[in-house]
Amino acid sequence: MPHRLANGDFEVAFDEAVGGSLGAATWRGLDILHTRPGNSVLDAGCFPLVPFSNRIAASRFSFGDRDVALEPNHPGDPDSPVIHGFGWLSDWTVEQLRETRATLGFRYEGGAWPWPFEARQDIAVHGNGFELGLALRNLGEDPMPAGLGFHPYFPRNDRTLFKSLHKGEWVTDEAMIPTRIEEHLAPVDWWEGKPVATRNVDTVYTGRDGPLLVDWPDREIGVRIEPSPELAFTTVYVPEGEDYFCVEPVSHMTDAFNRHCQDTGARVLAAGEEWSVAMRLEVYTL
Repeated sequence: MPHRLANGDFEVAFDEAVGGSLGAATWRGLDILHTRPGNSVLDAGCFPLVPFSNRIAASRFSFGDRDVALEPNHPGDPDSPVIHGFGWLSDWTVEQLRETRATLGFRYEGGAWPWPFEARQDIAVHGNGFELGLALRNLGEDPMPAGLGFHPYFPRNDRTLFKSLHKGEWVTDEAMIPTRIEEHLAPVDWWEGKPVATRNVDTVYTGRDGPLLVDWPDREIGVRIEPSPELAFTTVYVPEGEDYFCVEPVSHMTDAFNRHCQDTGARVLAAGEEWSVAMRLEVYTL
């Protein structure tokens, strides 16, 4: 069922039965997250990514002596391979609920993904925004590949800006799987100060330096996103013809489990090991 958290000028809704997702988030009555009418997780404003982020090519990968084959799971795109893990499409439970904060839990017992795990999401609202924490524990007896992240949606128009500094941008194919990387020696603003609407992308950036900023000049506000160091990659999705875009702090690049090389961000959790990440979002005035 939907719940509401509030602190000062900021309010945010969440629903444990819709993938543990956030709904409307407002600051002084202004929408900060993009939502749509409806009860699907695709209508939500933000959802947790666990135990991996974005797509796995052909929904398959090998890990140790296991060949793992997963089912495509995108409710709005039957042609997509498995994406975003399992938390976003599952019921969570409310473990703690107060006026300004909540803790949600999710447990996966095993299946096509052969490693049982549990996840915990902490939501805390402050006067100008919110903080999200996400923890993952391997409940199995074998090492488990792992990734975490957050998938917020932001409203956009022709003037909306995204500002960040990253060293690299991955070029993707038609299936949105990375094929090659373009890199600079030092972090740069790949958007060069141009509006979000000037590019239609589904890409991932590496080597982040500093916060992620979204500005709405017409509303004279912006948001500052500060991911924890473990969320070293940034997925950016700008669909053509829509009134939203996504800036997703994530721990690994897309299809990391199929790339047996360094710097993918893929993590391995030992039996019983727990790992956590976080992000903070804060509204500012322009």
